[in-house]
Amino acid sequence: MAVAATPLPYLPDLPSFPTLPKKRVPAGHPREWYESHHRRLKAMRLAIALMHAGAYRPEQASNRKIRNTAARIGVHPPSDTTCAMVRTLIGFED
Repeated sequence: MAVAATPLPYLPDLPSFPTLPKKRVPAGHPREWYESHHRRLKAMRLAIALMHAGAYRPEQASNRKIRNTAARIGVHPPSDTTCAMVRTLIGFED
């Protein structure tokens, strides 16, 4: 289970926003649903941390950089699939 991390020393001062309360995930879904749900949450946390650190384009986010960021924010090292998802989130444009 992920825990809210303290602010990182290498990130600039950011305004603090109130966060939504955590809710339990609904019961009764197949295991694959929970795995993909948690993978998406992890990818979003990593994408936000990378963008705060200055990686605004997918090519700036190598697997090594993503995994180093994961270690800094206190989450388990992501898989190659999660790293690809992080790059997709960073590169998303309207």
